[in-house]
Amino acid sequence: MRAVVISIVALSLAACGAPEAAQTSLPVPTPSVVATASAAQPETPVAMPAPAPIALDCAGAFTQGGVIVCRTEIGAEVLVDDVARGKADAEGWFVAGFDRDAPATARVEVRGAGGGKQQVYAVAPRQFSIQRVDGLPPETVTPTDPVVLARIARDTEIKNKARESRAALQGFQAAFVWPTTGRMSGAWGNQRVLNGVPKTPHYGIDIAAPAGTPIRAPAPGVIALAEKDLHFEGGLLMLDHGQGLMTYYLHMSRVDVAVGDTVVQAQALGAVGRSGRTTGPHLCWRMRWRDRNLDPSLAIHGLAVARAHFGDASAVDPGAAPSGFVQWTPAVQ
Repeated sequence: MRAVVISIVALSLAACGAPEAAQTSLPVPTPSVVATASAAQPETPVAMPAPAPIALDCAGAFTQGGVIVCRTEIGAEVLVDDVARGKADAEGWFVAGFDRDAPATARVEVRGAGGGKQQVYAVAPRQFSIQRVDGLPPETVTPTDPVVLARIARDTEIKNKARESRAALQGFQAAFVWPTTGRMSGAWGNQRVLNGVPKTPHYGIDIAAPAGTPIRAPAPGVIALAEKDLHFEGGLLMLDHGQGLMTYYLHMSRVDVAVGDTVVQAQALGAVGRSGRTTGPHLCWRMRWRDRNLDPSLAIHGLAVARAHFGDASAVDPGAAPSGFVQWTPAVQ
């Protein structure tokens, strides 16, 4: 079947509301209610001001696989598509994303001292091709060995536990960069047919590169998982950027960090390899927001758009990756 090239033109990079005045750091929203204690009871009751109406402002990539950043009241409860998704942080920020098969609209709702507010956003559709990969060892595609099945079950438990990580940081506000250099050998969202067997979509960006090529952190985060030999992924890292936004690094030949390590942008994480289920050396770079699979290549563009919208005068939009090639631009030498 002829591959259909992903239409990045369908990417809806929109922002609700006008940008604030440019400044060097993102602004801190003011709490809805500020109360002062009084040592003595006043003779005449003093009317307290009513809470300011709650605000909601979001910007980023409003498309299947996209990620957005929103600002609201400090500590407001956040719901996305009627599912509770935690609270806005101590500065009023939260992050959200749209899965590969997200419907045409998404509902974002916040509830706080200033009441409630919701917005319904259009989510742009995308088209995905079918990718066929043959020549894989049968036990990596359709395992039957009880020992292998037990190993897969153990690996799944380890990964599920790591996905519960919720680092108290704002790595999602960084201007993400590509984690390595190389030829883009596999696009995000394609349907995979492995050894003739239809599988789940490919939730990663494949970057072909020689074994040993450095892999670096695209943004600040905390290491939630660092495994050197899982059945499918081989060497696998999970990097928590805050509020359930995580990036994954698969098939690594070397892992240079440990669980709990805090890393900065461009810090070395390890090296490209061909461990696990793969036919050659490459990095499979993935992103998830809680239980939703996101396209990390869209995050690079969408998060830059969000930073600019919220008044970061230094925000630079690196644009989409060149066709067939990924250029990594280090933030730290």
